[in-house]
Amino acid sequence: MEIKRIGSQPSVTGPAEWFTGTVRIDPLFRAPDPALVQGASVTFEPGARTAWHAHPHLRWVRVTAGCGWAQRDGGPIEEIRPGDVVWFPPGEKHWHGATPTTAMTDIAIQENLDGKVVDWMEHVSDKQYKR
Repeated sequence: MEIKRIGSQPSVTGPAEWFTGTVRIDPLFRAPDPALVQGASVTFEPGARTAWHAHPHLRWVRVTAGCGWAQRDGGPIEEIRPGDVVWFPPGEKHWHGATPTTAMTDIAIQENLDGKVVDWMEHVSDKQYKR
């Protein structure tokens, strides 16, 4: 058994290359090898969002607070709220984040494939970020 005490893993600011707006990432866990899973709590301030991206393996997001949006390439922007779970299939181009007026926090759980968890792409433009 291993217990990760609160505060033992520092929060980090989401890098501008991957996010628009203010985003805080709080690591939750990274399972030891040979496990593939890792998780983080991610808080998006109003208007903050990821860039377009895809995951080479599985990815789930469970909204824990606030109100957010998620969109897959070619699909409509979908509202996501606390308790909602969003599953992104491997290779699906998508983005997610807060609404323009409300922050959102989620728990992101993902699996790596050959040491990689995400393929980052272009930023979601202000024009794309409209509902």
